[in-house]
Amino acid sequence: MTKAEIFEKVQDGTGMTKKESSEMVEAVFSIMKSTLESGETLKISGFGRFEVKQKANRRGRNPQTGESITIEARRILTFKPSNLLRDAINK
Repeated sequence: MTKAEIFEKVQDGTGMTKKESSEMVEAVFSIMKSTLESGETLKISGFGRFEVKQKANRRGRNPQTGESITIEARRILTFKPSNLLRDAINK
């Protein structure tokens, strides 16, 4: 599903204009993005939890040359679905 399809679903479900629905969805995405950028956990009841985790430096290897390298520390985004969402998917 694309962003445009989400706009249309919101428009159909709420009776808003296409412009209003796109602005509302963009505002929600903007709030979600800024929350995650600041390192906070985003929990949506009945849907799941988005969490930013810190990964430490670690040793790795270049598969082509076999050379040992250090993989730099970074932040990653994880998602854990709620039990409700998991059950709905597995019906």
